[in-house]
Amino acid sequence: MMLFFKCTRSGLGIWRIQTRVWRKTTTVLPEMRSMCSSVRWKNTIADQEQDTNYQFHNASWRHLVLGLMTGTSAILAYGLYRKQEAEPKPETLLKNKAQTSYPVYTRQEVAKHKTVESGIWVTYKSDVYDITNFVELHPGGDKILLAAGGALEPFWSMYAVHKQKHVFEILEEYKIGELRPEDVQETCDVTDPYRKEPLRHPALKVNSLKPFNAEPPVQILSENYLTPNEIFFIRNHLPVPEVDPKQFRLNIEGEGLKSVQLTLRDIQTKFPKHTITATLQCAGNRRSEMNGVRQVKGLNWGLAAIGNAKWAGAKLSDVLKYAGLPEDIDAKHVQFEGLDKDITGSPYGASIPIRKALAKDGDVLLAYEMNNEPLPRDHGFPLRVIVPGVVGARNVKWLNKIVVSKEESKSHWQVNDYKGFSPSVDWDNVDFNSAPAIQELPIQSVITAPSNDEHLNSDMNEITVKGYAWSGGGREVIRVDVSLDGGQTWRVADLSEVKPNEGQAWAWKLWQLTVPLPKDQKNMEIICKAVDNQYNVQPDTVAPIWNLRGVLNNSWSRVKVTIKSK
Repeated sequence: MMLFFKCTRSGLGIWRIQTRVWRKTTTVLPEMRSMCSSVRWKNTIADQEQDTNYQFHNASWRHLVLGLMTGTSAILAYGLYRKQEAEPKPETLLKNKAQTSYPVYTRQEVAKHKTVESGIWVTYKSDVYDITNFVELHPGGDKILLAAGGALEPFWSMYAVHKQKHVFEILEEYKIGELRPEDVQETCDVTDPYRKEPLRHPALKVNSLKPFNAEPPVQILSENYLTPNEIFFIRNHLPVPEVDPKQFRLNIEGEGLKSVQLTLRDIQTKFPKHTITATLQCAGNRRSEMNGVRQVKGLNWGLAAIGNAKWAGAKLSDVLKYAGLPEDIDAKHVQFEGLDKDITGSPYGASIPIRKALAKDGDVLLAYEMNNEPLPRDHGFPLRVIVPGVVGARNVKWLNKIVVSKEESKSHWQVNDYKGFSPSVDWDNVDFNSAPAIQELPIQSVITAPSNDEHLNSDMNEITVKGYAWSGGGREVIRVDVSLDGGQTWRVADLSEVKPNEGQAWAWKLWQLTVPLPKDQKNMEIICKAVDNQYNVQPDTVAPIWNLRGVLNNSWSRVKVTIKSK
């Protein structure tokens, strides 16, 4: 039997898992239907703007996505159910196991078991389980589970359906040991400024631990129009501050203003709540490709340092008006400071042009919600700036101070970072004062599936290419061109039917193209390039836009795949 899963989203933003079985002689267990239909992706958005009925046909990655979303959850339960049916145990087995003395393992020992060869081990609370035999039943085939070598809790916490007695009883059959007591609740160094960091989803690809920076697997990035908070890319420059929302104060001062201090409740109640859907992208997104040309300095971001979310909060222009900003103000900039600080006490800071801050269609927010939930700690709780269409570095998190000024921020990240230079500039001759700070970002598009170096079976009838496209400054993506032969011929992809915000297109568009699989080729180079409504286009290669900081890479996205015969 081959079990095929398809992820679809209802109009209420609820992901459902549907099953289709190949071969007429086989059926799907009722228990599986029940379990799958109850799975929910924890992105509690009851009114997503889009009615995008994307169908994702890359079966292997859809299976992996399912494993990610459920954290071995529904699939694990199904695999365990099948094993239980195939190998029935006496009812006394669990009682006997409860009396068994198990070996004790460390988390480091468990982490070594991530492959079928070494055994697939996971932990839940204080227990260790070997689920290697389940991997054979996994619809994703030999894809290693994202929870392998680690804890199930980060995955299962997303779905209460798995916290049921029968699931735990079945899982108990795979128990092989226990964690040593000190590993059940790991201690931390009280002198470490990063000791109180929030928990993160283990599916994130970590680029640095201190400060924490991570991105989701690119293969799942375009599965959701609104990126779930749990896998939204994280860009931190300093330790994440702990903020008591009841003690929080926002300080506003500067040119032509009376000094004002606002509580979080003030911001939530004194000003109209404004909602936008906007994409945030790190300036270093796709830096790894620049490293392929020549080494640069910076985090080795892949293709997923970008995300799309629904943000809600007060308009910055309303708050500045409340603070007495005169109409004839001659200030040029609005500076922001966060509560995240370095060892000297200096905060992260940035600034934007005042014309962007005050523009009626600028939509700059002091946001306190992300995807209908309070901001997560990693994304700025309790308050952050959202500057749609502008590089992520200006979207200051844990906002503490706003200053209206004739000068831009003197912060290191405004003055001596996040700037673009000629490929001829190196660290011996760079002059950061010679370049303006990055604000609006250029047109961008990326292939998220298939993966680079993926092998496709020649008996496939068709191939689906998919990805995301976005342009800064509110410019709407109007077309994505896709080539399956290295750029010799092109086809136009289908764009997600999502209405942009009135006047501006702050959010990305998801796209896909399904075409017959060429039968006479062994290798394919797939390329995509986007065009926005100002007819800005992407450069075809990385080398001409290479720069020593590895920012602003928006070259054509390229993926090479191999077609293999069975």
